[in-house]
Amino acid sequence: MQSMQSILLCISLALIAGLLSTRPAKRIGLPAVTAYLLTGLLLGPYFIGRLGFSGIGFHTMEDVSALGVISDMALGFIAFTIGNEFRLADLRSMGKQAITVGILQAVVTTIVVDVALVVLHLLFPDALSLPAAITLGAIAAATAPAATLMVVRQYQADGPLTRLLLMVVAIDDAVGLMLFSVSFGIASALEQGGINVITVVVEPVVEILLSFLLGIVAGYILDWSERYFHSRANRVSVTVAFVLLTVALSMVEFDLGPVHCGFSLLLVCMMTGTIFCNICETSGALMTRLDRWTTPLSVLFFILSGADLDLKILGNPVALLIGGVYILSRSAGKILGAYSSCALTGCEKSIQKHLGITLLPQAGVALGMVLTASTLSDGKMIRNVVLFAVLVYELIGPTLTKNALIAAGEIREEEGTAAAGSGSQTTAKA
Repeated sequence: MQSMQSILLCISLALIAGLLSTRPAKRIGLPAVTAYLLTGLLLGPYFIGRLGFSGIGFHTMEDVSALGVISDMALGFIAFTIGNEFRLADLRSMGKQAITVGILQAVVTTIVVDVALVVLHLLFPDALSLPAAITLGAIAAATAPAATLMVVRQYQADGPLTRLLLMVVAIDDAVGLMLFSVSFGIASALEQGGINVITVVVEPVVEILLSFLLGIVAGYILDWSERYFHSRANRVSVTVAFVLLTVALSMVEFDLGPVHCGFSLLLVCMMTGTIFCNICETSGALMTRLDRWTTPLSVLFFILSGADLDLKILGNPVALLIGGVYILSRSAGKILGAYSSCALTGCEKSIQKHLGITLLPQAGVALGMVLTASTLSDGKMIRNVVLFAVLVYELIGPTLTKNALIAAGEIREEEGTAAAGSGSQTTAKA
């Protein structure tokens, strides 16, 4: 474990290195988020961190995990920002579409990945168990909102595809949580020989309802608290404090009889942002200032995500095979699911064609599911497959999202020079 001085030095140098990396990345057309991830990978335990210089790089995975609070804080602000996209005007025009697309694309993805991995299980039963195949299918539904939001901000993307995308990635978390809970319950039942209704049905519903309830209460209290302050600086400080408070409260767990109750950090902060933006008249201006304040936090989040990518997985041929099938089937599921659900809801042809590509990034939510899935007998294989997929998706996903938004006409190529974080207009425009 590094000393406090080494940790602070490591964070500062990582932040500087991440920002500097965006210069060459911009010249070759890569999004800033990809530059941050690559910076983290280079500073991680498999490259510079391996040299063991004090304060330079992350020496071990434990060093990266020790800074997990930064990632939790960043996810809280990211979810709060996405929640601000759910303004009543947008909900009236796109709410039904977003909900339908958000649910159907996740379900289709799970089905496609389940079918592909079950076939792989039948062909190679010793390589992949049936419970692991079912669990991986549900994990595939999860999408990473952080990378998507960073690309939207950097390039100041705006238009019907962008607005629908931000709503869908928010809804995707709730749907993915439900799908994973049901699939994991079935997988556990296959291993243990009995289905637990409480685990499969009751607990995921309770978690979602509790998260929404806590977010609603926090949103109203935040609006009430803002009224006691008149300066913009104080209002931003109150907003920051409340986001941190909701992040902390979302980590609370307790038992209510036989039911284990908890909260989803993303859902709580998302709902807080949704309520706040719809009842606070000055929320647009506050969000613009908040985005500027939290930009360094977002940069560190992606650098840490890059440092946390485990390259040992590349030495496991079985995991690479399963991971390859997982990536191809998940990509097909996202694209097919988004296209069919958009066509069903009457979305524009451009949205039908490009939305699926923008939903490919996968990271934090999926890794959180992996922690739960580790209790299965094949939990290590599940972890390796998802880590490999995250490595691939996080490195190429942002570029694919950028290209899809350019093709849809919602990023003008000359605007691609905007600095990451300066494109907060997606919030202010809403």
